[in-house]
Amino acid sequence: PYLGQGGHAYLQEWLWWAGLLCMGVGEAANFAAYAFAPATLVTPLGALSVLVSAVLSSTFLNEQLNVHGKIGCILSILGSTVMVIHAPQEEEVSSLESMVEKLKDPGFIVFAVCVLVSSLLLIFVAGPRYGQSNVLVYVLVCSAIGSLSVSCVKGLGIALKELFSGKPVLKEPLGWVLLVCLVICISIQINYLNKALDIFNTSVVTPVYYVLFTTAVMMCSAILFKEWQHMVLDNIVGTISGFLTIVSGIFLLHAFRDMPFTPDLLPLFLQQGRAELHASWRSADRHQSCQHQPLLPSEDKGSQSAEEEGESV
Repeated sequence: PYLGQGGHAYLQEWLWWAGLLCMGVGEAANFAAYAFAPATLVTPLGALSVLVSAVLSSTFLNEQLNVHGKIGCILSILGSTVMVIHAPQEEEVSSLESMVEKLKDPGFIVFAVCVLVSSLLLIFVAGPRYGQSNVLVYVLVCSAIGSLSVSCVKGLGIALKELFSGKPVLKEPLGWVLLVCLVICISIQINYLNKALDIFNTSVVTPVYYVLFTTAVMMCSAILFKEWQHMVLDNIVGTISGFLTIVSGIFLLHAFRDMPFTPDLLPLFLQQGRAELHASWRSADRHQSCQHQPLLPSEDKGSQSAEEEGESV
């Protein structure tokens, strides 16, 4: 398959494998973060990676970071700060036994079944028909499956804590089941995310994927770990406001990345105010020049009269 057709030609590029290795290192650090912090906090903070990539690309790849991109970076930092301040607290899950009880919750079972059924419909029904023309098809698959992968990561983090504390975790079947599910989910995510990036522009895929993936993870974490159950109103409002601020920053950073900022992009009332301001500046300059004009003609007249007297003599 050729590039731009949603195939697997990128597997022949060494640069793609190098990027995948770097992503693996980053995801390992992300794995550790999920083990010690609520997923509702960790996942939205992934927007900082988008911000860092934008700054590094403008520094090392000579890509232009316009006014929209700079405003987007500032909004992403502000939104992340607000989310950290109002971060939710998840229910304590300290063992695999308690994790099993969480996974048996009817709400999570219904959520997982809905995710799997919708993903299968998107892959086998909507994908062949609309995958080449609609960016939401493949991105929705990545986002839905990604929410389950985060749950697997949380369970494996608990298993690793117990392993380091000396408990016989390797004999527990849940840890191996979570590991297999995580590998399957990550493989599906990488496959369909690369399909979306191969077909559509990165500036379109990145903000859409971030919003849908973060929303799905927050829903899954709220159902599985009851992160929103004991939050007061101001923390709920702060968390949602911070998330929407990050979404606005990501949208500005990517959607208008290739658009130069010119005065023609301003609203009409700002353009009129700008024109009136320039007109007032021109009138002020003309008024100042008019004040100095009488001196010049008088000097010219004096010089002309002196020349006439010299000629008459």
